[in-house]
Amino acid sequence: MYKGGREASSSLPAPRTAWGGRRALIEMSVKRDPVVSLMAPVSGLQPLSWSQDHRLAVCTTSSLSVMELVCDVHTNKQDLMLHRTSIPVPTDANRLRVGPAAEQAQVMEKFCTHPDPSVRQVFLADKVMNPSIGVHKGIKYASWSPLGCESSGRCLLACLTLDHRLTIHNSHKRLEWNMLVDLTKKYSERLKERGYAKKDNKPPQANLLDFEELQRRFHMQTPLRMEWSSVYTIKQVQPDNACIDVEMVLLAVLMENGDLVLWKFVLPFLNGADVVFYDIIESGVSRPSNLAWWEYENADRRMSGLIIGSEVGPVKIMPVSLSGVKGYFTLRHPVILWKECDEIAVENIKCVPMIHPIHKSSCSLIVASRGCYVFWCLLLISPAGLNVHNSHVAGLHSLPVVSLAVSHHGVAVYTCSLDGWIKKLTPTFTENTLIFKQEDMLQPENLTSRRIHGIAVSRNGAYIAMVSTQGIVDSYHPMNRTYQVHFVTLKTPEMAATLLLKSPTQNLYKMADLLDIVRWQILKNKCIPASLLEELDQKIQEVDSPYLWRFKLFLVRVLYQSLQSPPTDHRLKPTHEVNKVLVRDEEDGEEEEDDGQEEGESGGVKSEKDENQEEQKAEVQAWINAVETHLMRENMKKVLGVVYLNTWIAQNTSIPTCGLVEYLAKDTNDRASEVLIGHIKNKMNKQTFSERCSLCQAVLPFTDHKQAICTNGHMWLRCVLSYQACQTLTFRRCLLLDSIARLPKPEDPEWIKKILQAPCTLCDSPMI
Repeated sequence: MYKGGREASSSLPAPRTAWGGRRALIEMSVKRDPVVSLMAPVSGLQPLSWSQDHRLAVCTTSSLSVMELVCDVHTNKQDLMLHRTSIPVPTDANRLRVGPAAEQAQVMEKFCTHPDPSVRQVFLADKVMNPSIGVHKGIKYASWSPLGCESSGRCLLACLTLDHRLTIHNSHKRLEWNMLVDLTKKYSERLKERGYAKKDNKPPQANLLDFEELQRRFHMQTPLRMEWSSVYTIKQVQPDNACIDVEMVLLAVLMENGDLVLWKFVLPFLNGADVVFYDIIESGVSRPSNLAWWEYENADRRMSGLIIGSEVGPVKIMPVSLSGVKGYFTLRHPVILWKECDEIAVENIKCVPMIHPIHKSSCSLIVASRGCYVFWCLLLISPAGLNVHNSHVAGLHSLPVVSLAVSHHGVAVYTCSLDGWIKKLTPTFTENTLIFKQEDMLQPENLTSRRIHGIAVSRNGAYIAMVSTQGIVDSYHPMNRTYQVHFVTLKTPEMAATLLLKSPTQNLYKMADLLDIVRWQILKNKCIPASLLEELDQKIQEVDSPYLWRFKLFLVRVLYQSLQSPPTDHRLKPTHEVNKVLVRDEEDGEEEEDDGQEEGESGGVKSEKDENQEEQKAEVQAWINAVETHLMRENMKKVLGVVYLNTWIAQNTSIPTCGLVEYLAKDTNDRASEVLIGHIKNKMNKQTFSERCSLCQAVLPFTDHKQAICTNGHMWLRCVLSYQACQTLTFRRCLLLDSIARLPKPEDPEWIKKILQAPCTLCDSPMI
């Protein structure tokens, strides 16, 4: 359902659509550099996927290219800082097994020469059953897990290749990817152990010589899509009957026969052998095409299900039963969202949780592309039951929608077609339904004639990424195509700053895409917006949260980088001597004197300007030091509070308690630290446990929170989380290279391990 209408009045009329309505233009779209060129063509129907930890995965025919957006505070370049890595496509071909090798070879030979053409042609044309015709190489689909699923608090990556190999990867060592488990192989072994039986565990009646049975065995282990659920907390009973909370996440895999295979990952996920088969759901959907999670949460009630789309048109939700999750309810039966079999395939399913502004209740908006249309469905749960409202948005594109992306912050739906047009749909609630406001994205000039293959929106809706190639050039299709990834802004710096100040997450790392837009503005203007700084200081006076101080530190650091002079080029250049013809010696002499005076004046102005700039840099550096010191002192008090609560008597822990007490005691105006120091000293009972250098056993004084230097000159960096001197060869480093943290030891108590799991004190980035 769509209601067109005139937008807010302006001096120029908005462009007319094909059906006579008017559209608004999104004028905040600015293309950012750099444009990233891909080494290979894109592959898969949805080639772009943006993670919650700001990494963009691009599916290509040779590898899965990953670009990480890093909001770097150590450079004055205005370009996006992207760290590129890749996961290569395996060189060995993946062959699905449906029985003993000898029997499978016999079956292949039989159906290659089957007398019935209807059977033989189906077998020969199927690349899964008959790989001899050649299998495409490349990545079919990539899916990111929620934040916090691996040991460093980042996302896991599920990767599906075009030869149907499903693997799970992590990047524990910064820019290095590790494959944790091959789920296709694991599921194939499980099916082999069960004799390729269905969920009811009844052995199949037919053998491999039956063509339908052969198809069934291949289809039941051929993955089409996979999607991660959100993180669930379950109760787990220990051997001593103690009950602890354990976090887990589910990966749903849609098979070609419509089955949904659920895998359970206990967090943090470290070893591929720890993945557990959870359940299998028989959806009964013929020719499935797409998959998404539906998750409903209202107060202490939670429900979830799996949305399945079909190539023939229907869309429905299958219930998922979870045990051990507090407040979890299971749907009694599948929910039909669209039942018409109109042969229009369902693609790009997205589900967004929302709050209904009229009913003041939780609801879910489900959108998907169906040909040239956008299908939408609104799910409302009331005391009477589950209410389903659905319809289509028509008149968007003249060509089929190839990609669809959703911004969860200020919900908006972005669609694009092959012709390069990108549309924005903004839902507006009425009493019983939705109305979508339609807008055209104002594309930069160098993107208007390119063919778009896919789009994706960053975590907080700051950027939209699009992968494109050349369209028709001079009325001809180009012989060689180059594939590029472009980044376009969706928020203005003022909007980004407002969202950062009102952030509910209170974590800078999770808001990195919005931070990058603010960083870009400061580097361009060489100043912090006065209104932003004033509002930030006011909020700090009202709330005084560490998040606001970290935000202030970020702004001041970027300001310092903007004051840095660009690097000068000192390379040797040849000098070109020019022969001058002297016409009037007297005039030339006068001109030379004037030039000398001008150079002297300009040199004086330049030196004065340099002095002013150095003074500004010194002021900003002092500002940085003051904010850093405040953050460190607040974190020290927090660490000492944890030490006080978890120690009964004076004991030597790995945390330099006495050093922290002495450091905090230097400020006599901090009443909170004085009270805390008094309690700590009473518990220490005049005992001191000094840190010692591992090389010479000299005492390491606590004079600086960044490093420790003994009397013999040995210097060690201090852990930013526990403030212990890191005297080992291995440690973890902050993502933005702000600080380091030591690795937890097996003998450390749980409360110290919990301290070491925290992000960086200065920028909220994870320790890697």
